[in-house]
Parts: sequence; C-alpha cells; structure tokens
Amino acid sequence: MSSTPMDTTPATEEGTSLQPPEPYSPPAVSTPFSSVRASVYVPRERRLWTAALAAALLVTAGGLGFLAVDDMTNQATIHSMTIANESLTGRNQNLQDALTVTHNQLTASQGQVDSLSAELKHPTLGVWNVPVQLHNNTEYLSSTVPDTFTYHLKLTSSGPMSVSILSTTQFRDALLCVYNGRGVTNYCMHRSGSVYGALNVTSVNYDFTLAEGCAAYLAVITAAGPVTITPDVSVTYNPASAATGACT
Repeated sequence: MSSTPMDTTPATEEGTSLQPPEPYSPPAVSTPFSSVRASVYVPRERRLWTAALAAALLVTAGGLGFLAVDDMTNQATIHSMTIANESLTGRNQNLQDALTVTHNQLTASQGQVDSLSAELKHPTLGVWNVPVQLHNNTEYLSSTVPDTFTYHLKLTSSGPMSVSILSTTQFRDALLCVYNGRGVTNYCMHRSGSVYGALNVTSVNYDFTLAEGCAAYLAVITAAGPVTITPDVSVTYNPASAATGACT
C-alpha cells in the first residue's frame, strides 16, 4: 500500500504571502550639537581685547625666552671671566715671585759690585810667602814696608823668633850697634829702638798703618838659633791723605 506525502505547511489567509522580516533600525537619537553650526556674534571690543591679550602673552613669552637666553649668556660670560681672572691672578703671583727673585739677585749682585768696587779701590796683594831659614843669632831677615799700603805682618816659626818694625833711622842705629860690638844681631835689631816689637815668639799677626803716608820703615826678623820662618805677608792699598809716622 503506497503512502502519500502530507503537506505540513500551515495555511495562510488568502491573498497574503509570507515575506522575510525587514531589518531593524534603531530610532534616531538627537545629538547636542546640530550638524549645522549656528553663528555666534562676538562684540568688536571683545575681539580687540582678546587679540591684544594674545599679543601681550606672545611678547611676554618671547621676552622670557630672551631673558633666559641672556641669563645663560651672562652666566657663561661670568664663568669665562672668573677663569680668566684666576689665570691672571696666577700669572701675577708668578710674576711677583720672579720679581722677588730678580730683586734678591739684583741686591746680591749690587753687593758684589760694591765689594769689587771697594776691592778695586783698595786691593790686597800678597808680598811674601816663601819660607826662609835663620841659622844663628848673627843673621837677620829684613823687608821694606811699602808706602801707601797697610802692612799685614803675619808670620809663624819653628822656634822662638823676634820681630820688629823699625824706621830707617832705627835700623841704622841697630847696624851701628852690631858693628861697634855692643851686641849680636839678635840683640841690637830689637833694642836700639823700634816702632813695633815682638820678642821670642812663634807667631805674629799685626797690621801696620804708619807706612800709609810714609816710605821709611823696615820689618826685621832674628832668632837665637836655627829656625824656619813661614811668612804670609800681604799689603792693602790705602794711601793716606797726608804724611804719617816718621815722615811727619
């Protein structure tokens, strides 16, 4: 037995066809602002004031910018000047130290010049430094004392010696004493008169000044026995302004 398919589609009213539903559209919502901008009237005075304020703000901002740049420039300049000042201070101290050293050197040099000038005016010269022997009491050593000089009589000996400075007249009398037999040389040269005498000594250090204005003196040395005389005699040029000693 055959089956017959059954129509399961519900019945509709006559003349009405089934259509798919229309898509959903939400209702329109009004926005606060209309798509068409409404023009707002601003008074002319207010527009000018606003423009002036904006210009003032721009000028102020520009001025602050210039001030900031100027301040940075000044700070850099001050720093540079500080460094330069410190450098100059250091250089000044170095120059001051160099000046002090130069001044000290100049003072020392001036002292040397003064000393050399004085020495040139009054030079000192050695005149006798060779050792000599006396063998007995009949011998003597004699040396003229130069005129216009200070005579520095400095002697040492290996034994007792006698040293005198005699004028030419006193020296003549000493020779006559010996020739006439009144005594030996060691006696007569020191006991017939003298300007300066040192008897039986081993050293003499004496500055004689009477010859600075007179050429009339001799230094005489004798001994009682054999001795070696070691001289270190010198003279300093120092002429007197007038006659001195035996020459007056």
